[in-house]
Amino acid sequence: MSLAQSAVEGVFGLTEPVLSVRNLTTSFKVEDQWRSVVKGISFDIAPKETVAIVGESGSGKSVTSLSIMRLLPKNASRIEGSVKLGGRELLTLPDEQMRQVRGNEISMIFQEPMTSLNPIFPIGKQIAEALTVHRDISRAEARAEVIRLLEKVRIPNAPNRYDEFPHQFSGGMRQRVMIAMALASKPKLLIADEPTTALDVTIQGEILDLIKTLQDEEGMSVLFITHDMGVVAEVADRTIVMYRGEAVETGPTEQIFHRGQHPYTRALLSAVPRLGSMGSRELPLRFPSIDIGTGEQFELEDVADTVAKTKTPILDVRDLTTRFDIHSGLFGRKTGAVHAVEKVSFQVHEGETLALVGESGCGKSTTGRSVTRLITPTSGEVTIDGYNVMQLDKTTLRSMRRSIQMVFQDPFASLNPRMSIGSAVMEPYIEHRLGTKAQARAKAADLLQKVGLSPDMMRRFPHEFSGGQRQRIAIARALMLDPKVIVADEAVSALDVSIKAQVCNLLLDLQQSLKLAYLFISHDMAVVERVSHRVAVMYLGEIVEIGPRAAVFDNPQHPYTRKLMAAVPIPDPSRRGIKRNMAIDEIKSPIRPVGYVPPLREYREISPGHLVQVA
Repeated sequence: MSLAQSAVEGVFGLTEPVLSVRNLTTSFKVEDQWRSVVKGISFDIAPKETVAIVGESGSGKSVTSLSIMRLLPKNASRIEGSVKLGGRELLTLPDEQMRQVRGNEISMIFQEPMTSLNPIFPIGKQIAEALTVHRDISRAEARAEVIRLLEKVRIPNAPNRYDEFPHQFSGGMRQRVMIAMALASKPKLLIADEPTTALDVTIQGEILDLIKTLQDEEGMSVLFITHDMGVVAEVADRTIVMYRGEAVETGPTEQIFHRGQHPYTRALLSAVPRLGSMGSRELPLRFPSIDIGTGEQFELEDVADTVAKTKTPILDVRDLTTRFDIHSGLFGRKTGAVHAVEKVSFQVHEGETLALVGESGCGKSTTGRSVTRLITPTSGEVTIDGYNVMQLDKTTLRSMRRSIQMVFQDPFASLNPRMSIGSAVMEPYIEHRLGTKAQARAKAADLLQKVGLSPDMMRRFPHEFSGGQRQRIAIARALMLDPKVIVADEAVSALDVSIKAQVCNLLLDLQQSLKLAYLFISHDMAVVERVSHRVAVMYLGEIVEIGPRAAVFDNPQHPYTRKLMAAVPIPDPSRRGIKRNMAIDEIKSPIRPVGYVPPLREYREISPGHLVQVA
């Protein structure tokens, strides 16, 4: 009997489960051979219960949900075992009957709402379709029901938004539309596959609150799939930990968190940064390292103080403003502008990390690109290593970029898929004519070793590496020109929790050995607390609070800073059932009419270096 089966039978002796999965095995055909990616997993979900499947990319958790829904291609996959919904076997149901089950008795929310919604149809019609397929109702009745559902998922002004298209909604509101669609037929079971991973932390908090509320109101069961242990702690009654296709540990969430037995469970938990765990520490702190084979944890040495005590910063930004004109009408006249960055000022010293934090659309990435002149700012002053960035011609701009390099969020998109990683890492060195090909190869090999990869890998291509390895390659490439400043634009947000910890540790190690300055752009407050010396909080293109990391996190003054911190999921099962009751507002638009003059902002000093914008 498997570990999962024994736990399941101990929990469910009396209540008939809504979903019963036994010995589920899913295989894919690879080069005429069947390879199992889900291996004999078993679990039950009781009425009104939330079960979380947690694991990293490649663990098989999403394939498990797709197998339950029978959404895998028949010719390339094979599903074995038993999946029963209310006692009825799903794996042997005829296709037509299975179509009636999907969206009716079982509904699914996918990770990326924009790819799940049809961009050419209004959202109201898309939700109405989910109703009319399964129920015999008129168009007017369907519209009334859709508006009720939109109000239920807390979308403001629902009647007027019925005819709007997906692109007119923010990411969080699109996810609410997906939840409304999933709830249309009052399913017995809701499968939520990474529903908050792509969302900002405040939007994530709203969606988690919403799922809890709707579960209470509708009495449905939830299968929640995620790699975020903080989210698991807040929503799940029971947790299944998956590793390489197997359920390695299962049990009540509180037991998994406080008395987890499997080394992989402990590895996942140790890699989760806990907001507020830094106390009064001034310096960044490495993530602990853990041996997945034994579960032994190694607390790494503290990060040494690398901040240069000189008065001259390596990066000095004064009143940086970046706007994008909007043209419309027959003659393309200017009708307004996106005020993406508005009079932003900060300094970064050698060996220091300044974190820019905020939600999508706040202007933090535009700030990073404006500083490097990948986007031409509208006004302001930017000085990097003695270069006046705003006044550089093409030749000197090219020289300046040796001093500042950028690491992007998606390493796969920033690496040429047709170029070997050796060539990709060597390219900046060769393009800037800093030496011969042999010298470039030697330096690339040395840097790959520094970022934890083998020089033997130089002949491989990007698709042959994992996400974390690709990000290491991108970091090695950024270091080829010996920069003094690195702009890390959401460089760890797309990574699994343990890989995120490894890459953060790597960045801290490189900072210590090379005295690098980082502009660390992120929306993950828990990671920012761990790696930064100072923090700047951005909202609608402006810095609303800036100061030493300990001062900002221990004594947040601006309401937006407090809202960001309150939304961070905390890996503590005792918080399950707690709702944040956050205000449901879409982020305000940064679009301003022609002739708009922004108000002059004043800042109040709370403590040395800790400034907050006066409302």
